[in-house]
Amino acid sequence: MVKSSRPKSSQGGQRQLKVRVRSGKRRTASSRRWLERQLNDPYVAAAQREGYRSRAAYKLIEIDDKFRFLKPGQRIVDLGAAPGGWSQVAANRVKSIEGRGQVVAIDISEMEPLAGVDVLHLDFMDPKAPDELKALLREGGADAVLSDMAAPTTGHAKTDHLRIMALAEAAAEFAREVLSPGGVFLAKVFQGGAEGELLTALKRDFAKVRHVKPPASRADSAELYVLATGFRGRSEMAGSSGPA
Repeated sequence: MVKSSRPKSSQGGQRQLKVRVRSGKRRTASSRRWLERQLNDPYVAAAQREGYRSRAAYKLIEIDDKFRFLKPGQRIVDLGAAPGGWSQVAANRVKSIEGRGQVVAIDISEMEPLAGVDVLHLDFMDPKAPDELKALLREGGADAVLSDMAAPTTGHAKTDHLRIMALAEAAAEFAREVLSPGGVFLAKVFQGGAEGELLTALKRDFAKVRHVKPPASRADSAELYVLATGFRGRSEMAGSSGPA
């Protein structure tokens, strides 16, 4: 079983030495900066040491350590799961590896099998995806829908923000269809000005909505997570839509 300790940047009171990458004829400045950041990232080192598939696992660990929404026996859907870091954390915490809970994961990229996780290789934005995910879920729907989906970046901030918000809105719509009353929705968003409609809808459908930036989310990144807890249920949503 993988551990869930928070990575440390130093051990034994000694500061780690920063690794610098030399320039090369085939390496661009941006790729060199990315490689340096990876080599000096304590979360990357911890993921390799503790058996997680990605440093992103620590984002979910830190969010759940604070808000405690993953519990043994729950049914979880992980959207945009590859390479599987969040699914690993969810499987451990809901005990699906032991046959108690369930984790259903989907990604357009191939994902190696994971103990306690049902993996669907399909684009979540494919019209068939919602029904195929529902078919995998056990009776009773889901207790949490998690989305770490992100569209390929273009370098244009507004375009990138709109793309990731479109994914978050699609994930929220799916969550409304499958969540049991009291359920949880967690999704990646970017800091920006186009979140109003999503937040308004979530505040209508969930008891509590908050923004979260876990320590594992890089400080220089616009990445943010929206956490909605206490799903009101589809019948209550229908009743609150106003007169026909």
